[in-house]
Amino acid sequence: MELPKPNMKIDFHEELLRKYLRVLKLARTPTREEFQKIALVAAAGIALVGLIGFIIYELFLLVPS
Repeated sequence: MELPKPNMKIDFHEELLRKYLRVLKLARTPTREEFQKIALVAAAGIALVGLIGFIIYELFLLVPS
């Protein structure tokens, strides 16, 4: 007699949903100070990447083809 296989796809999705709900329960809205610090660091990172890209662009203009 063959036993039916459990539906692993549904079990996997239920477990994943439980994990997501657990994270959402622990999450909270950042304070204004936290948000400002995160925004400042993100802006500095974007500016740094842009500056590096601009420097590389200028170097390629100076180097003859």
